[in-house]
Amino acid sequence: MAWHRRLATRKWTYPPGQGDSWRTFLRAQAAGLLATDFFHLDTIGLRRPYVLFVMETRTRRVHILGVTAQPTAAWTTQAARNLLINLGEGISQFRFLIRDRDTKFAASFDAVFASEDIDTVKTPPHTPRANCYAERFVRSVRSECTDQMLIYNERNAATVLDEFARHFNDHRPHQGREHRPPNHDPTDVIPLDAPIRRHRVLGGAINEYRRAA
Repeated sequence: MAWHRRLATRKWTYPPGQGDSWRTFLRAQAAGLLATDFFHLDTIGLRRPYVLFVMETRTRRVHILGVTAQPTAAWTTQAARNLLINLGEGISQFRFLIRDRDTKFAASFDAVFASEDIDTVKTPPHTPRANCYAERFVRSVRSECTDQMLIYNERNAATVLDEFARHFNDHRPHQGREHRPPNHDPTDVIPLDAPIRRHRVLGGAINEYRRAA
């Protein structure tokens, strides 16, 4: 865990100075890296629910862990436990979790991942770009989904985000994956002469185009 010891004991100045070392860490550990963060939504009732998510950086697969108006440390810790249950044995492939220094990520949150030998790496203060994978997802979900719709309440937000996550994981292409979605199986071959079908999701906010089987 040489990278973890170095990151934990060193003061980072990102992006200038030692930013290259941080980027090297991200590239070197991408296969076993998780990234997590919060983002907020605004509802038509002027409430502000918060969304917690985790991304598997190698595949860009995203997991929406929950939506709440009161993201306490206890709530965040329980969401982490739920993630481990959902991933099952798949959690063993990960070695690091990147997060910021938000107080909602308490020691109990880190302990959930430590129980699976996953080290928590905190980003340098005031450097959101250090968690670039998570930040990129936030931009995507806002521009492609939540900015295009009216969100009524937390329950509605959870439904909308679950549907977007399905689209994001199963259909949306990613440049870093040679324009393949996270759940794409490269062994699946569809005839090029198959007709194209349009499938609308999220009330038509997003169109998916698929070749008919």
